[in-house]
Amino acid sequence: MSLGLLLAIFAVALIFVLVSIIKFDLHPFLALLIGGLIMGMLTGMPLKEVADGIASGFGNTMTGIGILIILGVALGHLLHISGCTSQIAALMLKLTGQKRAGLAVNLTGYIVSIPVFFDAAFVILVNLVKSLSRKGKIPFVSLVTALAVGLITTHALVIPTPGPVAVAGTMGVNIGWFLLYSIIVSLPASILGGVFYGKFLGSRAEYKDDFANAFDDVDEEKEISSDKNLPSGGLGILLIFLPIFIILIGTVASLICDPDSTAYMVFGFLGNKNIALLIGLIVAFFSLRKYITTSFNEVITEAATQSGAILAITGAGGAFGAIINGTGIGERLVEGMTSMTDGVGIAMIIAAFVISQVLRAAQGSTTVALVTTSAIFSPIIAGMASVSPILVGLAICAGGIGLSLPNDSGFWVVNRFSKFDVKQTMKVWTIGGTISGVTALVIIIILSVFTTSLPGLL
Repeated sequence: MSLGLLLAIFAVALIFVLVSIIKFDLHPFLALLIGGLIMGMLTGMPLKEVADGIASGFGNTMTGIGILIILGVALGHLLHISGCTSQIAALMLKLTGQKRAGLAVNLTGYIVSIPVFFDAAFVILVNLVKSLSRKGKIPFVSLVTALAVGLITTHALVIPTPGPVAVAGTMGVNIGWFLLYSIIVSLPASILGGVFYGKFLGSRAEYKDDFANAFDDVDEEKEISSDKNLPSGGLGILLIFLPIFIILIGTVASLICDPDSTAYMVFGFLGNKNIALLIGLIVAFFSLRKYITTSFNEVITEAATQSGAILAITGAGGAFGAIINGTGIGERLVEGMTSMTDGVGIAMIIAAFVISQVLRAAQGSTTVALVTTSAIFSPIIAGMASVSPILVGLAICAGGIGLSLPNDSGFWVVNRFSKFDVKQTMKVWTIGGTISGVTALVIIIILSVFTTSLPGLL
């Protein structure tokens, strides 16, 4: 079968996935599975291979990320019910000062959204933003932009959020290096799209004196002061970054320790993503148990319940990717690009970003966009020795940040809890996120110039 026909069949399968989700409201889990069936059968794969490919693709995906997602959700739930999130915000404000409240809010969102889902984190922190705006006479729109962009940037780029976890697993990259470069890419993107763009919006005449948007229900003293009955913000930050540090230490140790040494085996075990996050979760529970009323069993049960839909969608994306890989389309594309030696890495990075961005805009969900796009690019990148799968994976994640439209639940969370109209929400949420996503893409392209000299990229 010609490459052109393979691409046409792939387009048909992808269009089916999008239309069934957007137009007919079919659950992404079913849409991705059926899309894989369409792809396999139309390309002439034996029916048994199609069925086996879907099952193995789903199972292999769960092997790589299933435990990680559940543990990450459990950690986020612990931080939420213990009150850690508001305390992190109070600490950030204390460190930056009132005059830099935008930066404090942005960094709070950036940190909190690593383990806590966007919707929950925004609802928890928006009252803090309202109080800061009133007390500091800071335009409300500036602080909402800083918060929302900080939250969505790490939601799309930093593990253990499900989307980045799925991308790293599907692309088959080292979790430690992926984490390190995701932080390098995401932090400046968050600050530019959240803090600087937020300040620009706040300087406009229509928002300049808007300090009292929907503050009637806010007790500002309660929202911005530290509470001795809650855990400290520093503890919350430590618990968020503990598993990240363990993973990074394991990655670095694997480079400097003798592969036959005991140290190599110990650090390799501790630095395993599942073990590191399990350690982090256990430490978090014992550190926070006096601040929570639920049992550890209840925390895990709630995390498993919240994770169900995410695991289903992610596994179905892995099944779709397995069928794509089974058709041979990746190898055919690689063969067609063998004559390209210059710029192929940048071309793949931009293509990954654009497709992820289009899927994000088309169907609304960051996680679905990331899962689907990584399933498309994984078999293609696997055959390109000169292209960094980490950078392509990060470009996919960056594409999931911006262009959030009214088909995205996050759009309406920002709209409803900020009491903005649709036009204002577009300015704050859609444009702010897009600036962050494009900034991340630019940084990724710059890193790609140094692919052969920077550690871990190949």
